[in-house]
Amino acid sequence: MDLSIFSSLMIPLAMMVVGIAMLVKGGNWTVDGAVYVAQKFGISPLVVGFTIIAFGTSLPELIISVFANLRGSGGIAIGNVLGSNIANILLVIGVSAIMVPLVGKSQAVLRDLLMMILVTGLLAFLMQYGAIGRLAGFGMIGLLFGYVYFQYKMAKAGADVAMDVEDAPEYAKPIYAYVFLFLGLAVIAGGAEFLVRGASASAAIMHVPEAVIALSIIALGTSLPELSTCIIAVRKGHSDIVLGNIIGSNVFNILMILGFTALVKPIAAGSFSPQLVNFDVWVTVLVSVVFALMLVLFGKIGRIAGVVFCGAYIVYNVYIFAINVA
Repeated sequence: MDLSIFSSLMIPLAMMVVGIAMLVKGGNWTVDGAVYVAQKFGISPLVVGFTIIAFGTSLPELIISVFANLRGSGGIAIGNVLGSNIANILLVIGVSAIMVPLVGKSQAVLRDLLMMILVTGLLAFLMQYGAIGRLAGFGMIGLLFGYVYFQYKMAKAGADVAMDVEDAPEYAKPIYAYVFLFLGLAVIAGGAEFLVRGASASAAIMHVPEAVIALSIIALGTSLPELSTCIIAVRKGHSDIVLGNIIGSNVFNILMILGFTALVKPIAAGSFSPQLVNFDVWVTVLVSVVFALMLVLFGKIGRIAGVVFCGAYIVYNVYIFAINVA
């Protein structure tokens, strides 16, 4: 590598290292705080993962998508969401399942999977239609708030199983749990920003096209909060948080991120490439359906499936680099 290129990469690489460290620490604080909150209120960890953690770990995607669309780069906004949802399932679920098989047989998991499939199909329809306008954005935000409220009512009614953990975190005062929960979310958002900025700068220095950056590097960077949070959750024995986090993040990515982005400024049809419409959105649909079917039919994602998921993620990224960097 040319020395001038290497020297110009030093600062971006340092930003990436700092970002990763922040993601790990923030993920630890977030999981502990969320588990404490779930235990205190008798709420299923699946619901906590679907709402609080999913919202927090989706903040990087929200920030990036809104500002990208304001600059006229709707392709980055949509590519970021599609790439993040693919990474969430193939990479995050894959890595988590390799560590510990993920079991999800409850009605709550199946209900949330159905919601994920429906909103993924909605996004595919909107992209085929063309632009994502303010009316569609308003409807997506309304649908999200409606479902979150439904989740809350189901949890309060006792429809979800209350959590039962042996290693629940302890705090000197309850307020500390909330402090660390929100501090963890803030550190996650900041860490992702550092990492994505560093990765984007590195890609620009090495002359990688914007479309590839959105689908791979930025998507991977904004999925690292989910990855770090899920790895920590798996190590602590909270597999329900892993499933709730990923399913919830994928729903939040579509409804909240693209919905809010479209409210701020409609996502014009000409601002994203045909590849996103003709290929990547259908990869997202396929991956989501396969993930859901495995949980519905087998009730778990085992280690072999985890290896296959991770391999598929590598193949996907190699392919999009091959067709865009030629």
